[in-house]
Parts: sequence; structure tokens; C-alpha cells
Amino acid sequence: MLHGETVHSPLPQDLPWWQPDHAIFFGVLYIVIAVLGIGMGYTIIKSWWETRNGDSH
Repeated sequence: MLHGETVHSPLPQDLPWWQPDHAIFFGVLYIVIAVLGIGMGYTIIKSWWETRNGDSH
């Protein structure tokens, strides 16, 4: 990607990381997506584990 081009895709290899505004925006975006994914995964696994073991309240 050359200086002055727009973002063609949100994949990490396609981003202009030399531009601070892109680096901050997409860095925060990827962190938020990761935190949400970890939280959803934890909730699903915990629900499955409690259902499997009959450890409900």
C-alpha cells in the first residue's frame, strides 16, 4: 500500500500501519474484538460445563 491510498481491507497485512490514526483505530478495534471473543468463549464454555456437570444454582 502506498502513501495516500485508502484502506482496501481490514486485514492486518493490508493496513497502512505507518499512519498513526490507522494504527490506533485498528489496534483498538482488534483489542475490543479479542476481548469480546474471549468473553463469549468463556461464557459458552462455562455454560456448557455447568450444564454437563449439573452444577446449576
